[in-house]
Amino acid sequence: MRWIPDTLDVPLVLITCSGISNTGKLTAQVAAVLMQREPDLFEGHLHAKQSTRDMEDVINGGKVVVLDGCKDHCAAKKLKSLCIDPHIHIIATEEGIEKNGMANPRFDEIEALVAAVRKVVHH
Repeated sequence: MRWIPDTLDVPLVLITCSGISNTGKLTAQVAAVLMQREPDLFEGHLHAKQSTRDMEDVINGGKVVVLDGCKDHCAAKKLKSLCIDPHIHIIATEEGIEKNGMANPRFDEIEALVAAVRKVVHH
């Protein structure tokens, strides 16, 4: 997890993994939950599979939270191609979530990752 506290302002943009594994699907579901529960904090959500042009338009100098599913860092790599560093970078497998193929994310995994993001954002 990476956090740059001096530059964190709201609202934030979520960028999630593009993977189809359980951890990739998990990041998208966590983003949906966060967008619903914290609408004043998160202003947008993009998947790493979206075009770089879409990403540039939505980010537009804003603060970025990256949720990657695993050590492949799909979302962070996509941002790097735009010369953008995330303000927060959370990796599901580093938060105790096991990558196990094509399984669907479990409710407890969704809540655990939501809690991890909220903890960093609300420190």
